[in-house]
Amino acid sequence: MNAHSQQQPWYRQASAAMRRHVYLKGIGTTLFIGLFFGAYFYLLKDPAYPATVMPVTLLDRLIGFQPQALPIYISLWVYVSLPPALLATRRQLYGYGMAMALTCLAALAVFYFWPTAVPAANIDWSLYSDLEFLKSMDAAGNACPSLHVATAVFSAVWLHRLLRNFSAPQWMLFINWIWCTGIVYSTLATRQHVAVDVLAGLALGLLGAYLSLRYRKCPARYPESGAKPLADGFAGGTD
Repeated sequence: MNAHSQQQPWYRQASAAMRRHVYLKGIGTTLFIGLFFGAYFYLLKDPAYPATVMPVTLLDRLIGFQPQALPIYISLWVYVSLPPALLATRRQLYGYGMAMALTCLAALAVFYFWPTAVPAANIDWSLYSDLEFLKSMDAAGNACPSLHVATAVFSAVWLHRLLRNFSAPQWMLFINWIWCTGIVYSTLATRQHVAVDVLAGLALGLLGAYLSLRYRKCPARYPESGAKPLADGFAGGTD
């Protein structure tokens, strides 16, 4: 790495990566989310078998209902857009999208063959209009594994790797994991999931992220950013 690259602040490196393939990232992320929701709601209404109600554990009883956690829950859709925004080449983007898609497909296959539902909570949802709308859309199905948790954890692992690649300060890495933890916690606090769903989602997200980072290689550096290579990142050219 040359002296100029070494002197570049991490945020300039990240900014250079974010400016590449902006339209591909925007359109691709939007299409991915749209296709995901189409498949998700289809399976919600037409699974192969009747839904199994998930058990309530001690952890579920310890975490009280907190409607104020809803904004953190919804922030997932911003959070999952960050890793692809920080990738610099088309090949990296395609590889990342494929890895995320396979992680989601694994959960969707479980939803189809083993549909699950969150147990009904003793809450008057009419007192919480935003959550009532969310409940009416999600219908308490497709519970285990929690894809909300799986995609958050998958994104967190990738963000951690990308931020380290840019030599970001420790406080940025800390914020990344605090945000992810908040999203995971919000699934319990809003009663969208129970602890068993969350644990299964954690396992799926970690496995998907590990495999996607473990078995692919990366180019020498991000073009125009000066960033160090991802040790086990995606292969890609300079395009």
